[in-house]
Amino acid sequence: MMKQRFISAFLCLLSCLSCFEFVTSAAEDTVYHWYCVRNSENKQPIADSNMRWIENYGGYYIDHAHGNDCEEKVVYLTFDAGYENGNVERILDVMKEEEVTGAFFVLGHLISKNPELICRMEKEGHLVCNHTVRHKDMTSVDDKNAFEKELLELEIMYQKVTGKEMAKYYRPPEGTFDKRSLQFASELGYKTVFWSLAYADWDNDRQPDPQKSKELLLRYMHNGAVILLHPTSKTNALILKDLIGTLKLQGFRFGSLNELCPVEKQ
Repeated sequence: MMKQRFISAFLCLLSCLSCFEFVTSAAEDTVYHWYCVRNSENKQPIADSNMRWIENYGGYYIDHAHGNDCEEKVVYLTFDAGYENGNVERILDVMKEEEVTGAFFVLGHLISKNPELICRMEKEGHLVCNHTVRHKDMTSVDDKNAFEKELLELEIMYQKVTGKEMAKYYRPPEGTFDKRSLQFASELGYKTVFWSLAYADWDNDRQPDPQKSKELLLRYMHNGAVILLHPTSKTNALILKDLIGTLKLQGFRFGSLNELCPVEKQ
């Protein structure tokens, strides 16, 4: 009887382990779409509990070191740039005038069609980062070599244009990701950078009102914010100078991703 009970318990344990392995495997393939719920009290937002694990895979979305009670105030300007329509240059003009720098996550199209803009970004102290060469859904790439090719191709394009190495920061197209893609990026020496503040600025045919957009960004601004803007936005080109000026008056400085998430030397 004792032997039968032991066998039954052992078989039950094996069954449980099998279920656990299945769940773990399924979780690895779960596709997520990044977002942060805004906080109108100018407090740091907290990522959804289902996505906080990104920080275990080299993922960043906010500067925890500069939290709600930190006296030093810092924000990080980041841009997703796929093409030029005149507004990217205007954004760069404003940032040069205001003497602030940011990070531009670019696509292959912008490098191939507007190499002079890429060179300008580099020369004016901005970080030029990897948004993939084709804006591909990287959760559909289940092979590490194929994943590396998508990022490496952009690195090579950037190096040919500037003679420099591309910054090892990666932003998944449309904020779509899974554990496997973040793991691949980490193994390739990349930090994955999301954001803690963004708004609907990407549709050029439906640009939001400039004054309301500026008010919205300031209403939800917080210390340690990683701000995502699209530099093709006409609204952003119109409000950026005022936005930067207001943040300066509020005591904010504009930080670099190199201090937010330093990349280890290989």
